[in-house]
Amino acid sequence: MEKVLIIGTGFGGLGAAARLAARGYQVELFEKRDKPGGRGYVYEMDGFKFDGGPTVITAPFMFDDIFELAGRKREDYVEFVPCDPFYRIFDHSGKKFDYNGDEAFILEQIRQGEESDAEGYKEFMATTKAIFEKGFVELADKPFLNISDMVKIIPDLLRLQSHKTVYNYASQFIKNDFLRRCFSFHPLLVGGNPFDTTSIYAMIHYLEREWGIHYAIGGTGAIVQGMVKLIEELNGRFHYNTEVDEILVENGRAVGIRLQDGTIHKADHVISNADVAFTNTKMIGKKHRSIRNSDFRYNKLTRYSMSLFVIYFGTKKQYRDGKLAHHNIILGERYRGLLKDIFKDKKLAEDFSLYLHMPTLTDPSMAPDGHEAFYVLSPVPHLGSGIDWNVAAKPYRDTIMQFLEDNYLPDLQENIVAEHYIDPLHFQNTLNSHMGSAFSVEPILTQSAWFRPHNRSEDIPNLYFVGAGTHPGAGLPGVLSSSKIAEDLILETSKEKREKRNEVGSLVAG
Repeated sequence: MEKVLIIGTGFGGLGAAARLAARGYQVELFEKRDKPGGRGYVYEMDGFKFDGGPTVITAPFMFDDIFELAGRKREDYVEFVPCDPFYRIFDHSGKKFDYNGDEAFILEQIRQGEESDAEGYKEFMATTKAIFEKGFVELADKPFLNISDMVKIIPDLLRLQSHKTVYNYASQFIKNDFLRRCFSFHPLLVGGNPFDTTSIYAMIHYLEREWGIHYAIGGTGAIVQGMVKLIEELNGRFHYNTEVDEILVENGRAVGIRLQDGTIHKADHVISNADVAFTNTKMIGKKHRSIRNSDFRYNKLTRYSMSLFVIYFGTKKQYRDGKLAHHNIILGERYRGLLKDIFKDKKLAEDFSLYLHMPTLTDPSMAPDGHEAFYVLSPVPHLGSGIDWNVAAKPYRDTIMQFLEDNYLPDLQENIVAEHYIDPLHFQNTLNSHMGSAFSVEPILTQSAWFRPHNRSEDIPNLYFVGAGTHPGAGLPGVLSSSKIAEDLILETSKEKREKRNEVGSLVAG
């Protein structure tokens, strides 16, 4: 039985572990923190549960596929429920726009802002279907290991106008300024700037329409626990509070890992769900890396996503006046200028746009009886900005909470009974994310597909990468696709080894 060691227990690592364990591989996972999840870590305090990271479940069938591969049913491990609306989006004046999977409902919402944009939206959806079918259905779970893989799709990229940004692409069809923002913000969900990210990412909106947006009862952490249970049933092993210090390489191949305490574990294959830049620059010796995976590439040439400032808070007061939905996006007055501050100028602006998550509207179990659970997220520059978050964090927190109290959650601060926040230093120091970026490598055209760090190391053929920084990118569908790619590559390698052994056996017998 071949042994696979997996560094990190984010969804990429969990997906790969479950798939390979179901295929009969011996799987062990090593996690730096005290429990699994990676960015899907759960904070528990005073009877509240706060999902640390992803809260929007799209393409739920990708989880179903993992459980089915093991002969199980996902619904026996975790329950998904649909969200309606998918999002409630507010402009700076408090005007709202809801959207869900009902086209008639969306068109009526659009007509309230701009009558002519209803027809434009239909055309937008028709064109994003083609992008979705090429970018997600056909290519998301295919590795781009060779430049020839990229050359083959260039005609499709040209036909699909991938040279345009998501904002410019949406603006061809939508004229109302607020609606343009509503249909172009999606790259921010995977660490991209709508004014820089290739229009391929316009498919996220279509993906949401295709399968809906769901919530896992018990929070995203319930999915993590369901996957851990599955992996353990398949004889996979987890090691917590166990930080990996080095990936051991001999004769050009990964032979195992060394932990910080010096313990060595041997393996036939190694998968890193750790940050791809951190893995290459901190966990692999320079002598085992080519120029493509050099410190210079990751420190000087690569562009990284923005970071996040996230406040998790629970209140003894409930907010059930109907103003807020489960998923809320609160856009500031500035859009292009604010994103320029975050991504290009890397300065902490006085204004902000927010994502406000209110899971207790759907799932009261996330808080004690009569209480409410929230998290509010603000995109901020990564640590390349030079911002000292030891100084900036508390004033920034106070500004955001005062804004929420003044506009959405009356008497908020006197009703808070649990609170925790994270900033870019958390992404760097706790999650080992290079530059404290929240989504690893920025999703621009020149850092996508073949140009993105590959799912299999170019230098070490039995070292594989899953997670946000590798192909196809961040977001749950992206990292789960990367786990499928890793599975396929390892199965292919194992098949080649068996065939080679059989050939040798035949020669000896002959």
